[in-house]
Amino acid sequence: MAEFADLVGSFGPWGWFIAGLLLLVAELVLPGVFLMWVGIAALILGVFSLILWPYPFWGWQLQAVLFAVFSVVSILVGRKLLSRRETASDQPFLNQRTASLVGRSAVLREPITDGRGRIHIDDTSWIVEGPDLPAGTHVKIVSADGRNLRVEAFQN
Repeated sequence: MAEFADLVGSFGPWGWFIAGLLLLVAELVLPGVFLMWVGIAALILGVFSLILWPYPFWGWQLQAVLFAVFSVVSILVGRKLLSRRETASDQPFLNQRTASLVGRSAVLREPITDGRGRIHIDDTSWIVEGPDLPAGTHVKIVSADGRNLRVEAFQN
């Protein structure tokens, strides 16, 4: 433990700035938005270290505790800021094509027998499930589960 205290002491207050900048650079290399907040906590602690370094109570133990506290606070603040920025997508079903079909109507290409039939929407033929209905019946898609579409007879 004495070696760690000597290492921290050798860098002086600039050690926190170095650690903060290294964490910010690591954020550029690694995916995610986590190291940035920890790096910001290290930079904040660097500012405190510049002011408090000469005082005897400013040991590595207090700095480690404050670093943990500042990290947690900056992560919580960062999550709050990023959650505010999320906007509603103009294409909420972009990667959920079957979910985007719910509510649409179509004509049965093949009759539904034994609970399964086929419709054609846009450029794709879909297997559908529902009550037995003859080909040519107008149906409405009422739900989607994975690639399964559930339909019922369209009521005007």
